[in-house]
Amino acid sequence: MVSKSRISKWLRNLPICSIFVQINLRMALTPTSSIQLGFKAPDFQLPEPLSGKNFGLEELEGNKGTLILFICNHCPYVIHIIDGIVKLAAEYQKKGISFIAINSNDVANYPEDSPENMNLFAIKHKFTFPYLFDELQEVAKSYDAACTPDFNLLDENGTVIYRGRFDAARPGNGLIVNGDDMKDAFDRLLSGKDQLKEQLPSIGCNIKWKE
Repeated sequence: MVSKSRISKWLRNLPICSIFVQINLRMALTPTSSIQLGFKAPDFQLPEPLSGKNFGLEELEGNKGTLILFICNHCPYVIHIIDGIVKLAAEYQKKGISFIAINSNDVANYPEDSPENMNLFAIKHKFTFPYLFDELQEVAKSYDAACTPDFNLLDENGTVIYRGRFDAARPGNGLIVNGDDMKDAFDRLLSGKDQLKEQLPSIGCNIKWKE
């Protein structure tokens, strides 16, 4: 992963986002936690509000790899790239990589992230993958998730090999959402190449932890 000093410098050089995000929403700018890669992905059992069913990691894993993404309904950083994520899923699910979205936010204080609104969000953006609700926030903690969106790419053995960003696009910076960083990680996995040693972290709103 990238050093903390480099992350700090990178954060300082980010373009300033809209006043709406900074003042009205008062959302903290939070990067993915920098931890050692190569750990076994923790298992879980979580409900999918849309189907009313419970799902575990083992039954959702792809035969070539799995992307676990911590998102929510209201974060502008998620909203900015969500259609790009859905588009990338359509391409790489066919190649054996499964996608699992998880919402771990405190819905008591952030009702826009409620299970009912999760259903609306998934339908609106035409999700082709499950959107699970981590009500107790235990899964987010087990993955050291810190922000939305936060990504964990697992190889075919369930080992976490990539925890970087989707791409360079952010609200207000004018860059096109293209998923280039994630595409590179997927292609490296599928071709048997090593992942890049330096992985630029995702960045977004902090996960809304319960008090």
